[in-house]
Amino acid sequence: MGYSHDFTGLTEKIHPLAPVQWRQFANTLVAHWQAAGDRGATGQYVSANPRISIFFDDMSSISAITDLGTRRLARAIFVPAGMELRTCFSRELSFAHLDIHIDHAWALRLLSGALRRPAALNILGRPFERHDAAELEPLAGLLLGEVRGPSRHPLFAENLVSCLLSGLLDLEDAEQAPEDARLTSAQMRKVRLRFDAAHGRRLSTAQMAGAVNLSESWFSLVFRNTTGLSPYQWQLTRRIEQAQQLLADTDLTVANIADRLGFSDQAHLTKVFSRRVGATPASWRRDRQSP
Repeated sequence: MGYSHDFTGLTEKIHPLAPVQWRQFANTLVAHWQAAGDRGATGQYVSANPRISIFFDDMSSISAITDLGTRRLARAIFVPAGMELRTCFSRELSFAHLDIHIDHAWALRLLSGALRRPAALNILGRPFERHDAAELEPLAGLLLGEVRGPSRHPLFAENLVSCLLSGLLDLEDAEQAPEDARLTSAQMRKVRLRFDAAHGRRLSTAQMAGAVNLSESWFSLVFRNTTGLSPYQWQLTRRIEQAQQLLADTDLTVANIADRLGFSDQAHLTKVFSRRVGATPASWRRDRQSP
């Protein structure tokens, strides 16, 4: 299907110095920005697709906040799909950069030609940065030329993007990523908090993966490695536990509990509950209330 643009950027005190120049290709969109930020200027950016930013100026006076923490903004950064990037200017600065938005499926196919698929998924779910981007800037300059005045087949520009992607990401470390990789305790805590915030209603795997800024496929793998269960099975266990708590501690009807926890109806909850617990919700409640 190719690249579909889905990007949100909110800025304060950042002013364009020239109209944005951009060009869309089959699997990427490349935009050239020239702007100035006042002291105290801020930006907040998130994209449904992975992206690369190559800055043509020293950005070390800008604070960047991603999953890597708060640090100086690097000259070249890779931001995974769905991950928020925030920036804050400590002084006035004029700057120019390329934003390269990349179709995730295309990037996965590209990297899977050299890496195992789990390793490729892993690396596309992690942010990267390079403060020394000297070897990347000539490629970025060639790509900028194809945005400003196309002179070659679009394949040339997309090949430049693939070179920038492979040059920015740490592919050697990705290849060594263990296939039994697990979520950290902090990541599992974020997943539980996201689940708790849904008040018992089932989340999609994409929503759970979004809580820890991982791709859906990689999240499914490491989640099963961590819990021994698929995201669906893990949620179903938690939801049945919540149903038991509501049956024991409230006077809600089984139908009301089913509605509260997002089951399609009472019959659906009864079927799942009976399969998991070995008794219907009504009989389980009666047994709990028996002297």
